[in-house]
Amino acid sequence: MATALSPAPAGRATAGAAPLLDVRDLSISFRTGAGMVQVTRDVSFAIAPGEVVGLVGESGCGKTVTGLALMGLLPRASSQVAGEVVLEGENLIGMAPRRLRQRRGAKISMIFQEPMSALDPVFTIGEQIAETLRAHRDISSRDARERGIDALAKVGIPEPALRYDAYPHQLSGGMRQRAMIAIAIVCEPRLLIADEPTTALDVTVQAQIVDVLGDLCSRLGMAMLFITHDLGLVAQTCSRLVTMYAGEVIEEGRIDDVLVRPRHPYTSGLLRSLPALAERKTRLPAIPGRVPARGEIPEGCRFRPRCGFARSPCHAPQFLDRVPPVGHVRCCRNDELVLNGVL
Repeated sequence: MATALSPAPAGRATAGAAPLLDVRDLSISFRTGAGMVQVTRDVSFAIAPGEVVGLVGESGCGKTVTGLALMGLLPRASSQVAGEVVLEGENLIGMAPRRLRQRRGAKISMIFQEPMSALDPVFTIGEQIAETLRAHRDISSRDARERGIDALAKVGIPEPALRYDAYPHQLSGGMRQRAMIAIAIVCEPRLLIADEPTTALDVTVQAQIVDVLGDLCSRLGMAMLFITHDLGLVAQTCSRLVTMYAGEVIEEGRIDDVLVRPRHPYTSGLLRSLPALAERKTRLPAIPGRVPARGEIPEGCRFRPRCGFARSPCHAPQFLDRVPPVGHVRCCRNDELVLNGVL
């Protein structure tokens, strides 16, 4: 389970032990024809060893680009990343590319949204697993094959020795997703970033993938950042929730606390829009409007134009403040609002 946050500012530390990952004031900008455009601002959160943290928000809120920045996969020529990403005491931001490659795959790994675009179609699944092993381990081809087959078995692929020699197009969507997980965990990284790992999968396969990830975290002691739109999956798999909106973290806390009493109107709106929570024969509640484009970010609270609770203080800059028992929220009215959760 998640450990309580210390009185330090949000994302700085976890009480009782140093965090495995400590993201501090992460700001990401991209170079465009009109100049640099900022897509995230001062994103801060921490993940303890073995902890599973959900990162949620609508499309365009900055979840995936944050995951790519943690991995050091944003193009250096067209992006600018400020802040710190401290993994086991090392800041990955600004680290030399060679040193970063040594840690990527060995200490931190990522499952991408679409396996058919992430897997190389001209190499077998086994060759792609072995490539990861050889990059980080002094290992023979025979041992690499044995460990690769074992990794496929760990993620629940039937006949793993046969699938090891198969090409991506020869596998079903669910098996390709499992193969990608196998590549990500074959070196037993300390932190796994799962970016929408169940996208485009049917409900049965989705449940199987979630079970595989949870089992791997338990058996290998991995921490996981679970990026998703699906709050039901977050409630099922995560111990803590981080909500992003328009490139900012606007709420974080223990999953049980946030589900029962969200402190930000945006998180409450996401929860109320779940079909399973809506009253029968009533219109499904929805958040009006859309996530603002980068050139349309409002002053003050970025959620203000869509928020039914907005007042004049919401026009001022909003800060990520601590709220009891162990959460943080970016809303100046959080003390006076009683927002609906799942109960």
